[in-house]
Amino acid sequence: MIEVKNITKRYGSLTVLRDFSVDFDESGVTVILGPSGTGKSTLLRCINGLESIETGDILVNGLSVLEKRNLRSIRLNCGMVFQSTILFPHLNVLENLILSPMKLLGVKRSEAEEQARYYLAKVGLASKEEARHNELSGGEQQRIAIARAMIMNPKALLLDEITSALDPEMSVEVLRLLEKLASDGVTMLIVTHELSFAQKVARRVLFLEGGSLIADASNEVFFNDLKFNNERIARFLQHINQ
Repeated sequence: MIEVKNITKRYGSLTVLRDFSVDFDESGVTVILGPSGTGKSTLLRCINGLESIETGDILVNGLSVLEKRNLRSIRLNCGMVFQSTILFPHLNVLENLILSPMKLLGVKRSEAEEQARYYLAKVGLASKEEARHNELSGGEQQRIAIARAMIMNPKALLLDEITSALDPEMSVEVLRLLEKLASDGVTMLIVTHELSFAQKVARRVLFLEGGSLIADASNEVFFNDLKFNNERIARFLQHINQ
């Protein structure tokens, strides 16, 4: 579904992704690991067309991110959830959810509200449809952000360190939701440092360093064979677990 072909991404003199290639299909959850500053979040933003690339190409369902006319379709296919959740403060939760389906997809309000209530129930927040953002915990806001992405019926969810700004209790709420979505078969690309969560839900694990793909393995191979046979990955896992 997503083909990343020999892309290079720079910020000034800093090369964040270097001649990087990887493909993603529509089966299960891929977790993207690696030290900070190695291009993990940038990769998701490039896939979604939020960052330009210097060389190479990215195809989402055959559509190139290099063509501006494709970006709307690409962003509809790849729902993005960020580290910091941004809900419109002048709208309640239900209105935040129905805005994009109505404006971008032409869905009637009654149908959009029905879908919004379905996804609010799915993320365990059916009672919060009238709440404003300042009446919600950080964990609740992130779960609503996931519902807002899912209501657009994307082919994949791109999740960028969505628990990094949450305290441990709120993180548990969000990670439980993602585990449930994974068990329901939702395709996800997840940048995270939550290793226990990654081991539970990932079908595939990528390890990035220095803008390059160091490892691409199944969950079992990564957390067993590579953990003991690859010195760099072993050091990373040991550091994260401390």
